[in-house]
Amino acid sequence: MGEIEQKPTPASRLGAPENSGISTLERGQKPPPTPSGKLMTVRIQMLDDTQETFEVPQRAPGKVLLDAVCNHLNLMEGDYFGLEFPDHKKIMVWLDLLKPIAKQIRRPKHVVVKFVVKFFPPDHTQLQEELTRYLFALQVKQDLAQGRLTCNDTSAALLISHIVQSEIGDFDEASDREHLAKNKYIPQQDALEDKIVEFHHGHIGQTPAESDFQLLEVARRLEMYGIRLHPAKDREGTKINLAVANTGILVFQGFTKINAFNWAKVRKLSFKRKRFLIKLRPDVNSSYQDTLEFLMAGRDFCKAFWKICVEHHAFFRLFEEPKPKPKPVLFSRGSSFRFSGRTQKQVLDYVKEAGHKKVQFERKHSKIHSIRSLASQPTASSAEVPKQSPQSASFTFGEGSESPSGQSCQQAKRAKVSALESGPHHSPTLSKSPRGSKAADGAAMAPPEEEEEEEGGKEGAQPSKRQPPQPSTGSLTGSPHLSELSINSQGGVAPANVTLSPNLSPDNKQASPLVSPLLNDQACPRTDDEEEGRRKRFPTDKAYFIAKEVSTTERTYLKDLEVITSWFQSTVSKDDSMPEALKSLIFPNFEPLHKFHTNFLKEIEQRLALWEGRSNAHIRGDYQRIGDVLLKNIQGMKHLAAHLWKHSEALEALENSIRGSRRLEHFCRDFELQKVCYLPLNTFLLRPLHRLMHYKQVLERLCKHHPPSHADFRDCRAALAEITEMVAQLHGTMIKMENFQKLHELKKDLIGIDNLVIPGREFIRLGSLSKLSGKGLQQRMFFLFNDVLVYTSRGLTASNQFKVHGQLPLYGMTIEESEEEWGVPHCLTLRGQRQSIIVAASSRPEMEKWMEDIQMAIDLAEKTNGPAPELLASSPPENKSPDEATGADQESEDDLSASRTSLERQAPHRGNTLAHVCWHRNTSVCMVDFSIAVENQLSGNLLRKFKNSNGWQKLWVVFTNFCLFFYKSHQDSHPLASLPLLGYSLTIPSESENVHKDYVFKLHFKAHVYYFRAESEYTFERWMEVIRSATSSASRAHILSHKESHLY
Repeated sequence: MGEIEQKPTPASRLGAPENSGISTLERGQKPPPTPSGKLMTVRIQMLDDTQETFEVPQRAPGKVLLDAVCNHLNLMEGDYFGLEFPDHKKIMVWLDLLKPIAKQIRRPKHVVVKFVVKFFPPDHTQLQEELTRYLFALQVKQDLAQGRLTCNDTSAALLISHIVQSEIGDFDEASDREHLAKNKYIPQQDALEDKIVEFHHGHIGQTPAESDFQLLEVARRLEMYGIRLHPAKDREGTKINLAVANTGILVFQGFTKINAFNWAKVRKLSFKRKRFLIKLRPDVNSSYQDTLEFLMAGRDFCKAFWKICVEHHAFFRLFEEPKPKPKPVLFSRGSSFRFSGRTQKQVLDYVKEAGHKKVQFERKHSKIHSIRSLASQPTASSAEVPKQSPQSASFTFGEGSESPSGQSCQQAKRAKVSALESGPHHSPTLSKSPRGSKAADGAAMAPPEEEEEEEGGKEGAQPSKRQPPQPSTGSLTGSPHLSELSINSQGGVAPANVTLSPNLSPDNKQASPLVSPLLNDQACPRTDDEEEGRRKRFPTDKAYFIAKEVSTTERTYLKDLEVITSWFQSTVSKDDSMPEALKSLIFPNFEPLHKFHTNFLKEIEQRLALWEGRSNAHIRGDYQRIGDVLLKNIQGMKHLAAHLWKHSEALEALENSIRGSRRLEHFCRDFELQKVCYLPLNTFLLRPLHRLMHYKQVLERLCKHHPPSHADFRDCRAALAEITEMVAQLHGTMIKMENFQKLHELKKDLIGIDNLVIPGREFIRLGSLSKLSGKGLQQRMFFLFNDVLVYTSRGLTASNQFKVHGQLPLYGMTIEESEEEWGVPHCLTLRGQRQSIIVAASSRPEMEKWMEDIQMAIDLAEKTNGPAPELLASSPPENKSPDEATGADQESEDDLSASRTSLERQAPHRGNTLAHVCWHRNTSVCMVDFSIAVENQLSGNLLRKFKNSNGWQKLWVVFTNFCLFFYKSHQDSHPLASLPLLGYSLTIPSESENVHKDYVFKLHFKAHVYYFRAESEYTFERWMEVIRSATSSASRAHILSHKESHLY
C-alpha cells in the first residue's frame, strides 16, 4: 500500500525537496496540508504494466494523487503525464486535478486508473530526464501493441528493433528470434521478423538509454504519434475522427490526416450539447468558414474532447498557468474548467533551475542496464519502474579510495560540500558506499543551470589521456588531482562513477557546459586575517595596483603561450600528423615570444617587490614607478614584430591543414579536450595580438592617473606612443583574424554546413530565440552573418553540436514586430524572398538587439551585387508560410532511415562553447561583444564566498571569453572550475545580506549567488568593469564609438 502521508518515497530517501512531482509551487514554499478524513484506496496501472496501490483522503483533489505517483517514481517531469480512467458511462476521461477524487472515481475498488503520457512534446530532446524518456518509450511500445500508433512495415520494424536492443542488448540472431517469439509487439509481427532482426544488427553498442532516444526519434516523425482519436461527424454526416496535438486540432479520416487547425488560427473553442465548435480567425486567403461544426456521440464525449483541447492549448502555448476566473455574483454561464499545472515552458525552466539528485531505476523488461540503471537484477518483490539503491549516496568514492575520515583536509572538505549541496534535507537512511567498494553509477547528478560548480569525478582517478610533461614554470607538485573541468572532458575511458548531465546524450561523457567542479574549503582555515594584514602592508597608490595588474595578466599570458610552446609542441612531437612546414610556421614564431615575456615578467615582479618595500629602495622612492620597465620592454617587442605578423599566417595555415587532413583534425580536437587547453586552440594563436591591446589600455590608465609633473609620466607617455603605433599597424590583421577564428569556431558547433568560412563572410550575432511553427514555440539557435541567417536545433547527440534546420538569405528580407498579430511577447516576423519565419526573443532588450543587427545586416546585403549563392548544406526545400500546419522543421516518414545515424559515436566535441551557454541561458552575443571581451581580459587573486557559507576562500581567477576560470594558485597549469557569466547580474551586496567587508561584488543568476572580494578599490572597480562587459551588452552606438576610440 502506498500511503502517501507516511510511506517514505525514493525522493525523500535521497534527501530531495518535498513535492518533487508536478507541483506548481515556487521553490521554498510548502504545499497546503493534505485534507484529513477517511482514506480511499486507488489502484494505479503503471506504464510497465505493474499496478501500485495508493491511499489518499477522499476529499483530496486529483492533484494529490498525481503528485503521489510522481513522487513514488521520483519523476521530475511529471507534468507531461496524466491519470486516465473510465467514468460511470465507460468513457475514458482524464482525472481533473482540481476536483475531489471521490467525486470523479465513484467506485474506486472496481476502477483501475492508468498512468500514461498526456502531453507529447514536439521534440523529444526537450525531455531532460532519462527516466522521462524511458516512460515515453514504454508509452510508444504500448501504443504499438494496441494499434494506436499505426505506421508502415519499415517504421514498425525499426521501432521494434530499438525496443529489442533496449531489452536484450546487442544483436544475436538466435536470441533475437527466441525473444520475438515470446514477445508480440504488434499484431502482425511474424511477417516483419526478418526486417526487425536486420535493423537490430545495426544497433550494436547502443545502450538502453540510447535505444529509448532513438525509438522516440523514429516515433515522433509518425503521423499518429501521440494521437488519441475521438469519433465525430462533419456537417455532411461523414464519419471522421478528431484529435488534439501540440500543434492544434487535427482531423482524420480513418488513420489519414485530412486537415489541421493550428492554434494560431483558432480563435475560440466551444461545445453545445453534442456539437463541437471551432471558431477560426478571419483569413482572406482561406476558404474555411468562420466557424466549423462537428457532431460527436454525446455531450459527455464532446465535453471530454473540449477539456483536453483546452489543456493542450494552455500547456504548449501559454507561458504560465492561467489564473482562475472570478466567481459570478448571481449565476454562472459555461464551464469553469481550466488547465491546472505548469505549462511546458515552466516545466523546461523548472528542470533547469530545480536542485535534485537522480536516483537509479530498473527497466522491468530489460535484461541489461544503462549507466544510470542499477547494477543488480530486479527481484520478484520489486516490480516498480524506479528503484532506490540501498547504497546510493549523495556523493561517492571511486574504487580503492578512502572514506572522508582518512582523506586530506581538502578532500574531506569537498566531500562535505557535495553532501551539503545535495539538498536541504537528509534522511538518516542515506549511506555512503563502503570503503574499497565501487560506488553505484550515477549516484550524483546535477542538471544544467542548477549549480555552476558541482563536485565531479573521483579522487585519485587516472586521466584517460597521458598528459605531456608540465613546463618548468608554473607546475604545481603535490596538489590533489581534482576532477577535470566539464569543458575539458577526456575522450577516453570514463571513471567507474562517472555521472551524466540530463541535457546530453546518454553515451556522452561530457558534463553540462554550465557544471564545473566545486571549489569550496568548508573545513580549512580561512584567509581573512592574513589578507587583511597583507593588504595593510601594501602600498595604496593606484599606480601600484595598475602595475600589479600588468604582473597578474602577464602571468596568465605566459601560461597561454605555454599551451602552444610546451603542451601543444610536446604533443605534436609524439605524432606525425602535422606537416613539417606547419610546425616550422607555428613554434619558431612563438618560442621567442615566450622567452621574451618570461624575462619581462621577472622584471615586473622585481619592480613590484621593491615597490612593496621588500628592500630599502622604497625609502628613496626610486622604484615606485613602472613606466620605465614598460617602455624598455615595449621597445624590445618591436624587434619581435616579424613574429607577430606570422601569427595570422600560422592560424590560416593550421585551419587549412585541418580542412585537408582528417587525421590532423582529430589530433587537434583531442588536444582541445585536454584540461590545459581551456579555450579553443585557435584562440591561443591570437593571444599575442590581443596582449598588445592590454598594454595599450594599461598605459592609457597610467597616463590618465599621473599628472604631467610625475616622474613616471614621461616614460608612460613614450611607451603608450610606441604601443599605439604597433596596434595601428596590426589593426587590420586583428579584425580579420578575429572574424576568421570565430567562423572556424562556429563551424565546429554546427552540423550541416558545407562552406561556412568563405572570403567576405562576417559573423554578426548568435543567440537563442523561440521559433513559432506548426508545432508551437520551439527553442532554436540562430546564427547571423552578413549575408545569411541560419537557424538550428540542439539535439541529444554524442557530438553536442547544433543541427542546421534552415537558412534565410538576407538579400530582399524585411523585418517587423508582430507581437499583436501572433499574441506572443517580443515577437518578430522575418520575411525572406522564399520563406518567412516568426521568432520570439526572451525579453524586449534582446528583441531590440536582434532587430538592430538583422536590419544592419540586411542593409549590408542590399549594398552587395545581389543575393548570395547557396552556401549551406541544409536548406529547407519547401517554401511554406509560417501559418501552415506543417512547418519547415517537420520531417516526413521518408526520413526515418536517416534517424538511425543521429546518435552515431562521433568524435568528442567541446560542450562549453559560447553557443551552448547562450542556448542554456536563453541569451545572445554579437561580434562586437567578442571584441570588447578580448580587451577586457583580467586575472588576479579574489576571495570567494557562497550564499550560505561563512568563510572566504582565496582563488586565482582568470576572466576571459565571457567566463571566470578558477585556479588554486597562479602556478596551476589548468583551471579547476569555470563559471560562464552570460545571463548573470552584477550588483553590490545589500545590508540585509550581512556581507560586512570592503570591495565585495555579487554575481547572481536565478537562485545562484556568489560573492567575490577584491584587495583594493582599484582592483574592485576593474573586476566590476570587465565582468559587466560580459553580463550586459552595450548599445551599438556606444560600441561603435568604443571601437573607434581604440582603433580596434
